[in-house]
Amino acid sequence: MDLFVQQKLLEDKKMDGFLKENSYWIKELNRNGENYKQFVAAMKDKYRLKTTDRISDAIDHIDLISGILDTLK
Repeated sequence: MDLFVQQKLLEDKKMDGFLKENSYWIKELNRNGENYKQFVAAMKDKYRLKTTDRISDAIDHIDLISGILDTLK
């Protein structure tokens, strides 16, 4: 595995956890370091780390809080 990829995996705990849960990525990353981008994209899909997911979650939280405030009035 490329040293750059190894360093990035060790720096981020979410990547390390995702790699442990989906060990088939070890084989893919060993074969080709360019698979790192696909690995990161798969991790972001799994943990909902994309910008659109974050915005959607924020809107859901705002709706929940406004619903609670309406109930308390």
